[in-house]
Amino acid sequence: MNRGRFITLEGSEGAGKSTNMDYIQQSLQARGVDIVMTREPGGTSIGEDIRELLLGHKHTGMSDDTELLLMFAARAEHIHKVIEPALQRGQWVLCDRFTDATYAYQGGGRGIAAERIAILENWTQGLLRPDLTIYLDVPVETGRQRAGDRSDPDRFEKEQNDFFNKVRQTYLHRGEQEPDRFRLVDASMALEQVQARLDEIVLELLD
Repeated sequence: MNRGRFITLEGSEGAGKSTNMDYIQQSLQARGVDIVMTREPGGTSIGEDIRELLLGHKHTGMSDDTELLLMFAARAEHIHKVIEPALQRGQWVLCDRFTDATYAYQGGGRGIAAERIAILENWTQGLLRPDLTIYLDVPVETGRQRAGDRSDPDRFEKEQNDFFNKVRQTYLHRGEQEPDRFRLVDASMALEQVQARLDEIVLELLD
């Protein structure tokens, strides 16, 4: 049995990840792909509990190192319980955020050195890396306005524009560093245009 493919979807607040996760899933399923949908932080019982710790407002004074370690604790469980088993069964995995988000939010946003994150990445993931990462890019002000219209802000969404500009720049930098893996999509376009671009990426994947 062929190993499945691992696709991650990244984007800052208001980029339209939830809507486009569903669209990518439907597009792949329509073409006969057996796909598992999941998310980070989360994806397992332990992971979802950690998600509550990370996104809720109970621990607003959490240290940056605690935040980073919790992210990788949830990820370790996620890989062990969900991602690797599915890939070994030949299923494709579509994940809402993965380690690129850690480099962007804890690295770019919080200022933790990329070298320290890489140590945890290699320890937790071994050789596992996404086969493809789709990054939905939107200007910070546009994305935050969209997100603000949608729901109450979580602990990260309460950060200031400077934080999110650093997050965005880190994503863009990682995309430049790994052009074979990253596909950048201008998420400020109309939804129909965004999804037309996603269709192109899906077809490229299947080829």
